[in-house]
Amino acid sequence: MNKPMLLRDIQELEFAAIDLNLFLDTHPDCEKALMDYNAISKELKRKKQMYEMHYGPLTNFGESPSPFPFAWIDSPWPWENK
Repeated sequence: MNKPMLLRDIQELEFAAIDLNLFLDTHPDCEKALMDYNAISKELKRKKQMYEMHYGPLTNFGESPSPFPFAWIDSPWPWENK
């Protein structure tokens, strides 16, 4: 999978996870929504790990370890992504 497609998948999964999280705030007993949220969260984690393995860290502040030398500044800034 190429970089733009993988990043797009991550964005879509993040949107779905946030949407389900908000739904679960008001419907905590909805088992299907919780199962969907957990499945999406698992897939999101997998895709983020795949992205970071091939293209570098997605986030800063302890969420994504950096190889040596520090690589955070080498990744494109959000406005540089096409």
